[in-house]
Amino acid sequence: MQTLRDLGLLEGRRVLVRVDFNVPLDEHGQITDDTRIRATLPTLRELIGMRARLVLASHLGRPKGAPDPRYSMAPAATRLAELLGQPVALAPAVVGAEVTRLVDELAPGQVLMLENVRFEPGETANDPQFAQALAELADVYVNDAFGASHRAHASVAGVAALLPHAAGLLLAQEVSRIREVTEDPRRPMVAILGGSKVSDKIKVIERFLEIADTLLIGGAMAFPFLRAQGHEVADSLCSAEDVELAGALLQAPGAVAGKLLLPVDLVAAASFSADAEPVAVDGVDVPAGMMGLDIGPRTVELYAARVAQAGTVFWNGPMGAFELEQFAAGTRALAQALADAPGTTVVGGGDSAAAVQKFGLAQRMDHVSTGGGAALELAEGKLLPGVEALA
Repeated sequence: MQTLRDLGLLEGRRVLVRVDFNVPLDEHGQITDDTRIRATLPTLRELIGMRARLVLASHLGRPKGAPDPRYSMAPAATRLAELLGQPVALAPAVVGAEVTRLVDELAPGQVLMLENVRFEPGETANDPQFAQALAELADVYVNDAFGASHRAHASVAGVAALLPHAAGLLLAQEVSRIREVTEDPRRPMVAILGGSKVSDKIKVIERFLEIADTLLIGGAMAFPFLRAQGHEVADSLCSAEDVELAGALLQAPGAVAGKLLLPVDLVAAASFSADAEPVAVDGVDVPAGMMGLDIGPRTVELYAARVAQAGTVFWNGPMGAFELEQFAAGTRALAQALADAPGTTVVGGGDSAAAVQKFGLAQRMDHVSTGGGAALELAEGKLLPGVEALA
């Protein structure tokens, strides 16, 4: 995979940079978390310092292949300008005569952001004509959008085949960190997986049952495993499909060998709501009419002890409904355990990244990924289209 250093002199050259500015917005269109914008600043500052003319491409949300003001890149352009300390112009479209004119007028070191690439139907279809139109805006392509690199989209994979290309600093670091965890970890290696559904993460569960020394399961994903063992899960999130998958995973060699650990106590409630009263459950059988919404203190102690002994920890998925304070204790305690751990700690994006940010612990992790889906697929051993396009 080529890096920025392989591109040679870039002064005055047009560089199309695929970034991942798919940031959360509130009801007023204001950015609530600018982590993904901040994460690509090293690459952008490096290119500005090289006197390149920067053209940035990103998506935001899921527009239906047509312009939609709710998903404009305007808030991201404004925030990036504040962080860079220089103007960032916003193009009125993704491609077209006016966009070409704006690109041609860029001076070395200046930055132009294209409108949301998903305003163009050719983006998600990886349409060759749209990829060509993007390529005509630049002399060089740089991908720094790890969070979008598991998608074979035009701005991620298609355009890389048409221009000299390289990985940005963020993307290169993401790939290096996650491959290090899965291919050459310091032992013992502990993987922690949570979230909602077994079916969403079955491949990564299978992979970690092979390569990890211990796999800790939490969140709603634990209930299909507990149900497969014969425990009562009451109203907890638990589909028949996931119970069947969990039952098969419990028979896998790694699970039989004792690698897979499940909660030993829980916190439950009658409903998933802000005013729900938490009930401690000493054990893993959920009382009738209730749902499990967090791991309990004995589980926290058990899991934290494994984290403390680990040489490497990979974490993806919260331990409970941490967005509600009364069910955040398990996820917060696990995040603190990672922050205190002597081993290498890698947080695999998504809700786990949101959790460590919420608890003010992100800076104490060795790496917090900007891409939940991409991080999981890379951890599974999948080839990411955006990464393979840079080979």
